[in-house]
Amino acid sequence: MTTDLDIYRTANVLVREHGDEADLVPAERADSFLEAGDMAGSVVWKQVLKAIKETQRQERGSRELLQLSR
Repeated sequence: MTTDLDIYRTANVLVREHGDEADLVPAERADSFLEAGDMAGSVVWKQVLKAIKETQRQERGSRELLQLSR
């Protein structure tokens, strides 16, 4: 089972390694897993992509917390 912590750690590593293009990596991996018929793997990489987008989002309300739910 992949936890939220695992997802966000992976997202953080990808952002450090790939900067502004970090979202391309999980998108490509999700597609690869989907093409191979591995739905679970595709879902995990889509969650990583969502985490990257959420952590890089610039606008957040003053009382809005980081979205951790899947």
